[in-house]
Amino acid sequence: MKTRFKKNAKVADILITAVSGTLSIGVMLYGVYHFGLANAWPELVLNLFYIACLVMIWMYFFNSPLINTQQFNYWCSISLGMTVLLRDILFSPPMANLVLRSVCFTLSVLFLCTLTYFYARREWKSYSKRNLWLIFAIDALIATLYQLDIMYFEAIDEYTNYLLTEIWIRPAITYGLVACFVTETED
Repeated sequence: MKTRFKKNAKVADILITAVSGTLSIGVMLYGVYHFGLANAWPELVLNLFYIACLVMIWMYFFNSPLINTQQFNYWCSISLGMTVLLRDILFSPPMANLVLRSVCFTLSVLFLCTLTYFYARREWKSYSKRNLWLIFAIDALIATLYQLDIMYFEAIDEYTNYLLTEIWIRPAITYGLVACFVTETED
């Protein structure tokens, strides 16, 4: 099979995303099984979007004729945007610390606006590497703030480990997507 990327660093970026995303989604699917569909169905919906992103990353990585760069950009932006909209804005998790909740909500709206602006630009290949990595940085900051709230302000129970895993799936996938987009701007 012919891959899109030739540099070992870019191949490593995609492999990191694939392995971490696949393991995380596997853990979350086990969590849905363990806690029951009635309690964990939102995680299943989010996992569908994450799985779609991982499939598109693999298709893009292996130069599939079924997906071109514009489609990859569009559908991955939509999938990530839907997860932000569902998990962080419409159905945001209750947080014990009101300041962290407000900051997470604001960053989630900023992240959604950044994704929208990124895709809406017709000449998105002119987007700088710094701006592309800003997308990942915002997502990682949101996940860090959620983790701080869980570790220091929330009660620890059997669901905590699954929640921490779910928090870090999206930044892992965002890392791979940004790595693909950065490579595309270099071409």
